Amino acid sequence: MAENKVSVTVDQLPQLAGKKFGPSSWRPVTQDEVDLYARLSGDDNPIHVDADFAASTPFGTRIAHGLLTLSLVVPLMREVFEVTEVGMGINYGFNRVRFPAPVPVGASIRVHGEVTKVTDVGGGWQIEVPITFEVDSGSKPACVAELVLRYYK
Repeated sequence: MAENKVSVTVDQLPQLAGKKFGPSSWRPVTQDEVDLYARLSGDDNPIHVDADFAASTPFGTRIAHGLLTLSLVVPLMREVFEVTEVGMGINYGFNRVRFPAPVPVGASIRVHGEVTKVTDVGGGWQIEVPITFEVDSGSKPACVAELVLRYYK
């Protein structure tokens, strides 16, 4: 269970600036998921899918795609961030994304973040949310990104 969950109504969004959330629970990243992502995305770089090749790299093992890691923001944030009484919520994009460290296959990740900015967008609210993906097997984050979300009544 999340240590610090934010749960607000859409009308309470303007008061969220500065509010931290998370971390989520740890979620393992499996080779089956990496293989499926490789098939779906067409990114079959051997660092992700070929154990022998990956063993010969500086990582020493297969690693998850950075974009696969980033896509896991949805189930991980669902644990620690919730907006209710919403007509529609959308992922508006990212202002910045970096992958400072790999996620070795079999490692677990979790996410935490903070709402830094809330802006009226006419009929709704846009929030800017820097998030960090931690990896259980490393000291550096697997991903840091500034997520931009919009919520409408």
